[in-house]
Amino acid sequence: MALALGVALAAAAGLRVFVPLLVVSLAAYFDYLELAPSFEWLASLSAVATFGAAAAVEITAYYVPGLDHLLDLVMTPLALVAGVVLMAVLLGDLPPLLRWSVALIAGGGAAGITQAASTLVRAKSAAATGGLGNPVVATGELGGSAILSAVALLFPVMALLLVVLVVWFVIGLRRKAARREKG
Repeated sequence: MALALGVALAAAAGLRVFVPLLVVSLAAYFDYLELAPSFEWLASLSAVATFGAAAAVEITAYYVPGLDHLLDLVMTPLALVAGVVLMAVLLGDLPPLLRWSVALIAGGGAAGITQAASTLVRAKSAAATGGLGNPVVATGELGGSAILSAVALLFPVMALLLVVLVVWFVIGLRRKAARREKG
């Protein structure tokens, strides 16, 4: 269950970095989620406030034309780090080498895949609409991150299946586009 929860939360971090961190922090603060001992600081009121403020700034910034593309440059490495951390906080009973290896591969991988997909969608939206469609993309990313984070806490396996289906769908779209380009 921890692996399913971690992968789903990491994937959500690929859409919005601070939303799943805020959700995990709130869940831990209200004793809904147990964290690895070295990550208990995430359950503090100061962590909740910090992630709340960071999420508000991130959400707002993605609605500013031009800034959204610049933000993708900064948020890509942050999404990878968030994915790794979100996975690691849930694997507390594993030996450190195994915990961090799984966190790097599964958490970083899930965050990286969703971040790459959302960046690609934003770039295509900007090219097709001159940037006017990007607020719609930003809204979709925010909704996806919030919903996936909530579903992950309530139904981790279902959230993991949702992530797998979305990745499968995106890969299918990429293959279809590649075939179309070849003629």
